[in-house]
Amino acid sequence: MSAAAEILIIDFAGARAGDPAGMRRIAAKIHRACTTVGFFYIANHGIPAETMERVAAAAREFFAFPVETKRQVSANANHRGFHAQGDALMYGARKPDYKEFYSVGLELPADDPSVLAGEPLRGPNNWPSFMPELRPALYGYYKEVGACGAALLRAVALSLDLDENFFADKYTKPLQRTQIIYYPPQPPASEEEQFGVAPHSDYGCITLLWQDDNGGLQVRSLDKKRWIDARPIPGTLVVNVGDLLARWTNGRFSSTVHRVINTSGRRRHSIATFFDPNFATVVDPRDLGGGEPDRRYEPVRAGDYILARFDEAFGYRKKGAKTATG
Repeated sequence: MSAAAEILIIDFAGARAGDPAGMRRIAAKIHRACTTVGFFYIANHGIPAETMERVAAAAREFFAFPVETKRQVSANANHRGFHAQGDALMYGARKPDYKEFYSVGLELPADDPSVLAGEPLRGPNNWPSFMPELRPALYGYYKEVGACGAALLRAVALSLDLDENFFADKYTKPLQRTQIIYYPPQPPASEEEQFGVAPHSDYGCITLLWQDDNGGLQVRSLDKKRWIDARPIPGTLVVNVGDLLARWTNGRFSSTVHRVINTSGRRRHSIATFFDPNFATVVDPRDLGGGEPDRRYEPVRAGDYILARFDEAFGYRKKGAKTATG
């Protein structure tokens, strides 16, 4: 079944404009999407077309470099840098993901209090000297998509009958990670359990995804019996709920399993942003209206949960793995 049948397309213009009535309408649609399939598209997201085009072109250029060149910026302990094919193994998967990706986070100087305190996942990014133009293109997009994510969370708060600024003080120094991702064409005869990304749910609060026109993203249906194609729709971002937001809402919002299979015969590129709270933010279902008797999840610090999931999935975090310091 197509995305148009089950995944809502939400016009986000009112949210970006700060229109109160528009925000209420958007919030109602977001609530419907998040309590059912857990995925939706946003159109009129407010990220300039030239910013999108610039970062997409930069992503294609970066991944065209030889692997050994890209390994000059291999992922460091803060999850910043290049992850080679075979580095990511989703829980329950038999084979590593058939992809490469490069990840950046909030750019912090060495004397930032979070860095000095040794907070994990904090510090400067691991930018490639062999491609200096990647930094302005990718970090320019990082800032724009972060602003979109903040507007999205205001609508999410309203959808839960909270003050629209509920999330603001929990995102003063967010664990936002933006990744450019490359999926090589999968051979027609590749094994059945070889995925670009194996079936998984995302770790954090919300994910905002740009994808090229090759397709390949699939979302598990509510009855868990089939896969829905989240086809590319020009001018939109795909948004989905992650595990932390599902926990925060005490299971009212759905963190839905999804996967990528690149059967297009072409190189597939996407840009994923995991828009997550400050490291020390406590995700407690009681904050969002889940009373103590009905609580399904224990409180957890956002950073601790994300780190634990990283430790399960990424080869660079395994004991004895070699990493670049960047």
